[in-house]
Amino acid sequence: MATTHVTLVGYARVSTHSQDTTMQHDALTTIGCGRIFTDTISSRAPSRPGLIAALDYLRPGDTLCVWKLDRLGRSVKEVLTIADDLHDKHIALQILTGTLAGTYRPTGEGKFFFTMMAAFAELERDMIRERTLAGLTTARAQGRVGGRPTVMTPDTLAAAQARQQRGETPTQIAKALGVSRATIYRHLNP
Repeated sequence: MATTHVTLVGYARVSTHSQDTTMQHDALTTIGCGRIFTDTISSRAPSRPGLIAALDYLRPGDTLCVWKLDRLGRSVKEVLTIADDLHDKHIALQILTGTLAGTYRPTGEGKFFFTMMAAFAELERDMIRERTLAGLTTARAQGRVGGRPTVMTPDTLAAAQARQQRGETPTQIAKALGVSRATIYRHLNP
């Protein structure tokens, strides 16, 4: 009787180049993933080459391992599409961290729980988005504005207004004050 060897295949993803997959990679290596695929790309991107390669690499009986469910996909629809693909190929999913950590096999109970996990992951993402938007609204109400600080200080604005009254063009004012023409147009009505 032949023994079957289960291969653990890891997938790590970060959204930006300023982030690092080291923590995910270390965790996936620790549990025994023989191969780890990575992406440095937003999960909302239409194509994730690392995930596509991981899904192509997996064979029946293998287990796809991810650090957290949101590394796999950001919407219920996307996660369910991937789950259906894994189920059709007889591939399990192992989630290492988060409320939904565990190993889910493509069986009746596993598939049901997988559907619930995906719904909770999307709910969690929506709640984070709502909290972020509420925080930004509160900050704006308190007079704090995000983004780059303005280069047009009250002194610079006064100088620009004086130059405008003397008949200088917006281009001349911008050059003299070391700001862009767009800044002059934004703050003055030339």
